[in-house]
Order: sequence, then C-alpha cells, then structure tokens
Amino acid sequence: MDRRDFLWLLPGIGATTWLQGCATDPVTGKQSFVMMDKSQEVALDKKHSPHQFSEDYGISQDTQVNQYIAGVGKQMATGTHRPDMPYVFQAVNANYVNAYAFPGGSIACTRGILLELESEDQLAALLGHELGHVNARHFAESQAKGTLVDLAVAGVSIAAASKNAEYGQIAQMIGGLGGGALLAHYSRDNEREADALGVEYMTRAGYNPDGMTDLMTMLNTQSKSKPNALELMFSTHPMSSERLENTRKSLQKPAYADAAKRVKQRERYMDRTNRLRAIKPAIAEEQKAEAMLAKKGFDKAEGHLKTALSIVPNDYAGLVLMAKTQMAMERPKEAEPYLERAKAIYPTEAQAQHLTGVTKLQLRQPEAALAAFKAYESLLPGNADTMFLQGYSMEQMQDKKGAAQAYYRYLQLADQGKQASYAYNRLKAWGAVR
Repeated sequence: MDRRDFLWLLPGIGATTWLQGCATDPVTGKQSFVMMDKSQEVALDKKHSPHQFSEDYGISQDTQVNQYIAGVGKQMATGTHRPDMPYVFQAVNANYVNAYAFPGGSIACTRGILLELESEDQLAALLGHELGHVNARHFAESQAKGTLVDLAVAGVSIAAASKNAEYGQIAQMIGGLGGGALLAHYSRDNEREADALGVEYMTRAGYNPDGMTDLMTMLNTQSKSKPNALELMFSTHPMSSERLENTRKSLQKPAYADAAKRVKQRERYMDRTNRLRAIKPAIAEEQKAEAMLAKKGFDKAEGHLKTALSIVPNDYAGLVLMAKTQMAMERPKEAEPYLERAKAIYPTEAQAQHLTGVTKLQLRQPEAALAAFKAYESLLPGNADTMFLQGYSMEQMQDKKGAAQAYYRYLQLADQGKQASYAYNRLKAWGAVR
C-alpha cells in the first residue's frame, strides 16, 4: 500500500454517490438542483450535529429551558413546508450569540443569545428563521453550487498546534473542533428567504411577526457592544440593515396587519428563562474570557473565569474554559481539577474527556491519555482527531501495532495536514506502507 492508497474519499459526504438532479423546492414548488435527498440530509445531521453540540459545551442541563424551546419549536414546525422532518429544538451551553440548524432539522440556540431575547415572539422569530433554512433546503442547494465547506472536511481538518516538526508538542492541542467549524455559512439571499419564512411561520403559530424586527434590532445593537460574542453569528448569518428594512416592509402587507396587533409574550419568556438569567453575570465574565483567549490574553482570561466560577462554581462551560486556559498557559496539572469537576457535573458530555486526554499527554502519562480518549470516543464517536491522539498515545506506550491501527483509521478520514503527514510517515517508518 502506498501513499496514494490513503487518499480516501471522505465518508458521509465525499464517499457517497449523491442523488444528483432536479428536485421540487418545498417552499417555492419550483425545480431546483440539489445533491442530496431527505434521508441524506437527516443522516448528515445525525452524524455531525452531536459534534457541534459538544463543541458548544453540550446541550443545556436546564430542563425548563430545553422543554420551553422545544415546545415553541414544535408549535411552529407544524405550520412549515416540511412538517414531517425530525425536528429537535434545544439550548446549548455556548456563550456566544447564535442559533443554527443542521439540514435534518436539529436546531440549537446558544445560551448567549437566549439571554439577549426579551419575549417569546423573539424566540419564535429566531426558531422561525432557522426553520426557514431547513425548509428551503439551503444546505442542499448550497452544496450543489459548491458554496459551502464540506462538513466532513471541516470536522477532520483541524490540525494540532505543535512547536516542532516531530509532534513533540502534540499536547498543545486543546480542543477537537474549531468553534463553529461545522456550521453552514449562508448567502444573503438565503438569509432573506429565511427571514421571510420565519415571519410566515411565526405568524401561523400565533405570534406577533414584529418579533422578527425586534430580534434583528437587538442583534444589530448588540453587535456594537459585544462584537466578539456575535462574530460567529454574523459570519454564518450575514446581517445587514437591508434585512431589517425588508422585514419592516413585509409586515406592512395586509396579510400581517391583524397579527401585528397581537400582544407580545414577554412575561412568559422571562418566567421560563429565569434560571438562565440568574447566572447572566457569570456568562458575561465567560464571554470576556473568551475574547481574551482569542487574543492570547491568558492571564486576563483566567481572571474573568475565576470571577465567573465564583458566581457559578459548577458551570460546565466555565470549568472547561478554565481548563483550556490553564492548558494554553502550559499548566496541565492545574487544568486537571477543573476537568474532573466538569466530568462529575456533566458525565455524558464528551469535551472534558477529550481535554483530559490532552492533559495526560502533556503530563507524559500516555496510558491515562489513551483511557480518556477511549472514554471520549464511547460518548461521541467519529472525531478523527481523537483517533489520531489515540494512535499517538499508543506510540508513546511503545505499542506500535495499536498505534498503526489507530493511524490507519485516522487516515481513512483525513489525508492532509500535519497530523496526516505525521501518521503516514510513522506508518512508512514501521514498514506498514511504502
């Protein structure tokens, strides 16, 4: 087997022979060129959405918030153009301001954006917009045009940072995926259509459509005071004053005249999100910490996280962020207690397990690292980086056979980047490839 044999087509997306051709757009009724059918949209969603949820520190453990979002979402989904999709609505623990949808109907709101909303009508607008993307099949259409980054590529192309060519500093890798790596980036035309569909869906569901203008106004205002928190949202969902003006004009149509008189549900929203809003000061500190981490201001990030954890000691996202900060400052021993607390608080969430493995590599404890990476994979299979790190751990244990098998698995998913080069070169050195 030579190097060419390792240039595998990516599974899931790249390795699938897509059903290519024209399909009826469920919204417009017109023929459109797409590269996947409904079953493929759902399969892609199931494969990749759990990794994004984990990147966002897991699904919220606040059952009140999740049940509330699910209730509003399901109420709206019945009036969409694709009511038969397997929709799931939930909150995730990320602090940045955003909401997103995967093509099979998995829709998430970050706790960062939920703290900025002020009524159920704004929540309905947010969910309606994401439902618009799913119903208009924007992902499938964009794939056909070649305008979206392949999710599988995004999932396996995040290379570990290293200080030398021999990967001696593999333990510098402090995360699996880059924030938002799996999220679709929509065009302005996609956004306009999703806005219009969101207004339509929320109105059908009994909400005041002016909640959409309230949502857009809030986002534009927050972009000035919290630009870092909204950076990802504005890259995945292009915002403009034109979108706001278009929405205002659409609400002047007779079809929305009566609906615009409906009372906005502010009190109910505040009541259902009261536990989340109670920790808003801690989340604000975590947002500041993340802004500092992006600038490599590790000391300042640590200070903000200490304040956040003094307010909410058992916040999973805060604990994991503090562990990442300690690891970035090359303090793996100091990171361990935060990761242990995080795993105890949220044992079914995988990110803390992955980071535990990295700290063990930093501490030159490959056996413990391998155990952590295997625990991660049992919770969340399919992360190519974890396969690589398992191989690296076994290599440090002098288990060349196990390492070779792990590197082989990794190279079936990734064929470029520092990790792929390292894995291939090790296999070549061991005589496994020529």
